[in-house]
Amino acid sequence: MTARRLPGRDSRAVRHPGHSGAARATDDQHVAVVGGGIAGLAAATVLAERGVRVTVHEAEPQLGGRVRAWPLDEGRTMSRGFHAFFRQYYNLRALLRRTDPNLDRLLPINDYPLTRPDGLTDSFTGLPRTPPWSIIGFVLASPTFKLTDLPKVDLPSALELVRVHFPGSYSDYDGESAAAFLDRLRFPAAARDLALEVFARSFFADPREFSGGELLAMFHTYFLGGAEGLLFDVPDDDYDTALWAPLGRYLEGLGADVRTGVRVGAVQSDGDGVRVVHTAGEERADGVVLALDTTALQQVVASSDRLGDPGWRERIARLRVAP
Repeated sequence: MTARRLPGRDSRAVRHPGHSGAARATDDQHVAVVGGGIAGLAAATVLAERGVRVTVHEAEPQLGGRVRAWPLDEGRTMSRGFHAFFRQYYNLRALLRRTDPNLDRLLPINDYPLTRPDGLTDSFTGLPRTPPWSIIGFVLASPTFKLTDLPKVDLPSALELVRVHFPGSYSDYDGESAAAFLDRLRFPAAARDLALEVFARSFFADPREFSGGELLAMFHTYFLGGAEGLLFDVPDDDYDTALWAPLGRYLEGLGADVRTGVRVGAVQSDGDGVRVVHTAGEERADGVVLALDTTALQQVVASSDRLGDPGWRERIARLRVAP
């Protein structure tokens, strides 16, 4: 019997290698990837590795999109975006292994304390790594959870945090705000702030406008969705040096054309393919990947009257961004 290869500690992880018939392009195909963030780089990598001719268009001078880094004065750099590379991010870590096979550029942290203004602090160090023991250990060690508060918690609502199933749980709670769900839960205020409401605040979203489905999904992902523990890794240098510039060079080694500082303004259907209009001119491609943030995506779609159908265009126009 062949041993099952796993990306991490989670014995229930499932590997999806893709359809064998689509393993490699059999003729010359050109795909334009609009956006050089994580999504765009992942798409470009998968396509280029399968023999597709890829052009990446990134409007900023550096790759990385919302997780990019750029130089400041006196040799300093600014890294933007999320700072936690959790170990259950198997797909992201697999992408980074293209240029760093052992993930040596990701360094483990010892703790990630969460502190309220009144001084109460939750710690994630020394906890079991496997759920449900990880969340049980967190609750027992947390100063924000007290035995006297437990009878006040609404048990059916608390069980909803545990009995998660996708995509059902997401859609079932998408019409309820995170604030309304937390009100039903009746958690003590300190525990609510540090263990649950933090998910909405991390995205600069008022809990009254943050989806209960998103809250459940994030709680499940971080506390119950993996056997890697509640700590994470951080890059050993700025994001461009450690992560995205090496990935850009990897793509160029596969024959991809990686263009930074090129902003795409419109993408129009053109017979059997598309015509991509950008600040450096225009080009034709057999297909396009739109890997843009919400505002940029809406701008491109609004300027591309022959792209997609009316229903899709309307859904794109209705998308909202956090404050």
